[in-house]
Amino acid sequence: MAATLFRVVGVAVLLLLLQFVTVVLCSFPATLTLERSFPTNHKVELSQLRARDRLRHGRVLSGVVDFPVGGTFNPYLVGLYFTSVKLGTPATEFYVQIDTGSDVLWVGCNSCSGCPQSSGLKIQLHSFEPQSSSTASVVSCSDKMCTLGLDTQDSSCDSQKKQCTYAFQYGDGSGASGYYVSDLLHFDTAADNQSVASNSSASIVFGCSTSASGVLQKTDRAVDGIFGFGQQELSVISQLSSQGITPKVFSHCLKGDDSGGGILVLGEIVEPNIVYSPLVQNQAHYNLNLESISVSGQTLPIDQSVFETSSNQGTIIDSGTTLSYLAEDAYDPFVTAITSAVSQSVTPVTSQGEQCYIVTSSISDAFPQVSLNFAGNASMILRPEDYLLQQNSVSGAQVWCIGIQKSEGQDITVLGDLVLKDKIIVYDLANQRIGWVQYDCSMSVSVSSNTSTGTASVNGGSIDVNVSSSGSLRIDPFNLIPISMMFAFLVHIYINH
Repeated sequence: MAATLFRVVGVAVLLLLLQFVTVVLCSFPATLTLERSFPTNHKVELSQLRARDRLRHGRVLSGVVDFPVGGTFNPYLVGLYFTSVKLGTPATEFYVQIDTGSDVLWVGCNSCSGCPQSSGLKIQLHSFEPQSSSTASVVSCSDKMCTLGLDTQDSSCDSQKKQCTYAFQYGDGSGASGYYVSDLLHFDTAADNQSVASNSSASIVFGCSTSASGVLQKTDRAVDGIFGFGQQELSVISQLSSQGITPKVFSHCLKGDDSGGGILVLGEIVEPNIVYSPLVQNQAHYNLNLESISVSGQTLPIDQSVFETSSNQGTIIDSGTTLSYLAEDAYDPFVTAITSAVSQSVTPVTSQGEQCYIVTSSISDAFPQVSLNFAGNASMILRPEDYLLQQNSVSGAQVWCIGIQKSEGQDITVLGDLVLKDKIIVYDLANQRIGWVQYDCSMSVSVSSNTSTGTASVNGGSIDVNVSSSGSLRIDPFNLIPISMMFAFLVHIYINH
């Protein structure tokens, strides 16, 4: 009985399928024709093919891009955070400093005069050789990217060679100059809900330095170049997002312990407690409206005009700065408030003109909490380790000094790695805002590519570097410019923009 019923049902289904096929064959030609994107009787321009490929790649590659992170904020050890990028064909790996205070990715070329050949870090330095890459081409003065860079002074034109060039001069006397090339950037992507990364590449414009001077010549903490994460057109984040490859948002979480490392992604780290403050509009760099500073819950008596943004003042987020800097007119009230709030077990002392403290207990118990209060009711909470720097020990007691420095003669506030470490920082360029939250950067994070509701999981890690706490490698924390270039990018902001 069951077998008979099965056969009857089967025949009924077959008849329905035959009716469906009949309808389809009656409605459409039985012979299918292939329509070409480009007619065979027309020649196809290579630019058209490249444009079509870019659209395809944008659909395929859109996802989260994860970069490794090495280095630490600790000025006694490395004093900078860096990542690695792979450029050219065949791909060559370069180590570059992570810098949100500049726009351009550049590496030293094989003809670079003054570029270091070795590094005190346990990394192998390389030079880029355009002639050895089958996909490299020199960017001309008439190229669209060169024209866009002229507006922000990130590029210039060598009329004799007809090359797009650059010359960056930094406030400490160092500099880098060279020309722009177009070549492949290789990276791994993980689309929403993917656990396995896929290898991808995209054509970008970056700098090929032929000259380096000053701090950039030193070998003790040398890297191959600078990875500018600014928001101008020549930045990698702008280039990749304009091609539809990545979203116009990136995030980092920099580990604050001596092992260093952390997370750097092109994508938005998703964390429920992140607070956001709007970016100041029409600025070349990441400016926020700092409205006030509180110590132990008490707002400091600082005129709010001190924090206003103009051509020579304002508050900037800059991962290329090792410590942090406070506007001159806000600095003394800040230090006075800290000193007044420390516990009785702390002995304030002065060391080389800096305010320091002899501490016999945990700094978490002995020092106050600081709050930087930004527009949008967004406060950045600073623990004692976010504004203090341990210098040495005296008779079993620790000596901690104010790590936030004074911007001499300027009302510029720069939040560098000292403050940014141990926090998720999200640079949401699409919505013109920056977000943050305290976080253990050794833990994994969820990252959205903004292409759907899904997320990818990214783990924290570290590029191995050979650092030591021995006396030969320890340096004066208040004379750090030769080690970390911490102030160079700050001054570069107002020289070149």
